[in-house]
Amino acid sequence: MSGTLIRTASPVTERGRVRSVWRPRLGVLTRYASPVLLVLLWQAGCSAGLLSTRLVASPAQIVATGWTLAKDGTLQTNLLVSLARAGAGLGIAFVAGVSLALVAGLSRLGEDIVDAPLQILRTLPALALVPLFILWFGIGETPKIALVALGSSFPIYLNLHKGIRSIDPKLLEMTRTLGLSRARTIRDVILPGALPDLLVGLRFAVGISWLMLVVAEQVNADSGIGHMMMDAEDFLRTDIILVGLVIYGLLGLVSDQIVRFLETALLSWRPSHRAARSA
Repeated sequence: MSGTLIRTASPVTERGRVRSVWRPRLGVLTRYASPVLLVLLWQAGCSAGLLSTRLVASPAQIVATGWTLAKDGTLQTNLLVSLARAGAGLGIAFVAGVSLALVAGLSRLGEDIVDAPLQILRTLPALALVPLFILWFGIGETPKIALVALGSSFPIYLNLHKGIRSIDPKLLEMTRTLGLSRARTIRDVILPGALPDLLVGLRFAVGISWLMLVVAEQVNADSGIGHMMMDAEDFLRTDIILVGLVIYGLLGLVSDQIVRFLETALLSWRPSHRAARSA
């Protein structure tokens, strides 16, 4: 008989593997347990007559109304319009926020020029800007996209600016010692170092884009989820209003999850990120 050793997996190792497999699934169940419980209690309250279905439609009514709107194409048409507005506004906000953060973060003079006006604009309420945007851009798509872009650009700017200012000065000193150009320093050192803060700002910007879209679509709009909700208000159709709110909530959840997937893919090189994933 040869001296070959036959290794068998220990019970501790097998239990660890089982836990590592089931941990993500249990995390998903725990994440969505409370919303499901809330919906069940809501339906129970409506069925028992504790909540007036005339003022607050039940989840069953919302599902039925949503199915009806989907069958006649109303929901899809308005949803596509809203997605186009939010996507265009968020794209403009990303370009503007990153550009302004680079100007303010890489230069003291740039910060003196850019930061103060942006801080003033950031404190202005969106509703106060609606009349001006209508006067400047008319009542078409431009003011709606501009509102989304304006609100979404601030978190991208603020977080990326903070990330650029937090770069280790020793790294910058090393780039000067190695003789790296300004463009290469930005590309290879500053942007990768500030990427986590940029992604945090993007998560905030995605959420704000939907909030700004609600405001934009309820002012002089003839399509979109917000317009659908305003029409429903005239006829006291709380079920349609709640369908719109559910759609906004789902869009926010899905878009946030997409940014989280981007964080996982783009930050896999960071030791702290790998440790968090394996924990």
